[in-house]
Amino acid sequence: MGFDLLFKVLNIVFGIVYAWWVCMSKTYATLGELRTGSFIIIDGEPCRIVEITKAKTGKHGSAKAHVVAVSLFTGSKKTLIAPVDQRVEVPIVDKRVGQVIADMGNMVQVMDLETYETFEIEKPSDPELAGKLKPGVEVEYWEVLGRRIIMRTR
Repeated sequence: MGFDLLFKVLNIVFGIVYAWWVCMSKTYATLGELRTGSFIIIDGEPCRIVEITKAKTGKHGSAKAHVVAVSLFTGSKKTLIAPVDQRVEVPIVDKRVGQVIADMGNMVQVMDLETYETFEIEKPSDPELAGKLKPGVEVEYWEVLGRRIIMRTR
């Protein structure tokens, strides 16, 4: 009985810590500070900015920014139009190196080369990159908002 209670309490604590970590893996910036190639969170999805244009509106209007970005995980195009002085969320991108341990169909098992942690990552949608993922290959993966994505082989 005592171990069951301890296990439940630890499970709750780890859940809270994980939720805090996911929330803290972003920062804030004003829209006017961002450039092409920067990262931004649009509709809760981390994106890379591919185009940003700024336009000054009428005599009493504020300058507006039109941002076109591509989602890191889905590849879908996202658009944001807002004042340049608006604060927006910017994801913290943790770029890490790992080694492929096993190929498991649409997933690969990867071991981080710094912490030796093993985890599973979904294979990239790019068939050329997915074809290179074999056991023993080193990969660069990004950790963004608690999710991981393989970006390239090394």
